[in-house]
Amino acid sequence: MKDDARSPKATLKEHLKTAVLTLSMKPGADLDEATLSDEFSLSRTPLREVFRQLAGEGYLELRENRGARVSEMSYTTLRDFFLAAPMVYGAILRLAALNATAALIDDLKGAQQTFEAALRSGSGADRALANNRFHEITGDMADNTYLLPSFKRLLIDHARIGMTFYRPKDQVVADNLSVASAHHDAIIAAIEASDEAAAGQLAIDHWNLSRDQIELFVTPAGLDLPLGTVAHKTPA
Repeated sequence: MKDDARSPKATLKEHLKTAVLTLSMKPGADLDEATLSDEFSLSRTPLREVFRQLAGEGYLELRENRGARVSEMSYTTLRDFFLAAPMVYGAILRLAALNATAALIDDLKGAQQTFEAALRSGSGADRALANNRFHEITGDMADNTYLLPSFKRLLIDHARIGMTFYRPKDQVVADNLSVASAHHDAIIAAIEASDEAAAGQLAIDHWNLSRDQIELFVTPAGLDLPLGTVAHKTPA
């Protein structure tokens, strides 16, 4: 649903970001310019301006003479994600503890309240978006020209990976979400105390929780199925 308080361009941008993060638009999916132009009452020029902005942020890929598509998630990107994520998350939270302003700390507390509400009664998409917003604010706190673009790109795939492997009725997932929420509270406390070391350790703990949950579904235990009796051919 479009928000009449925002411009059509801003509404389209938010719509596309949400669709990418929640997998409503799958990785590699082509964008239909004509449909989006009609739906958001935009001509092709401002529409493509939004595409360029989102491509710069890592949500979309622009291809010459072939239009825009949702950023791919390939083996290479996933490998790079797992290699880079712990380093970038750690650096971001350490810098957040050093640079956070009172206003951003208040924003972070508000984002945590939204995340907790999503845990109680929201959908998987609600949780993914609330978690993404929490971490986006830590990036704003870090305020580093070089790290922030990489961090934002990581957050996109972190949300998409989480949506891929989220299992709403799985007790392990429910337990991990509760631990994740406790980590968020501890992150807020460490940042509020300007405790760089504690923030850095929490980044490691929080990343390990996400990694372990993802690995649980990427490499599940083998199925324990009865194979029955193997038939033997009777010699003639």
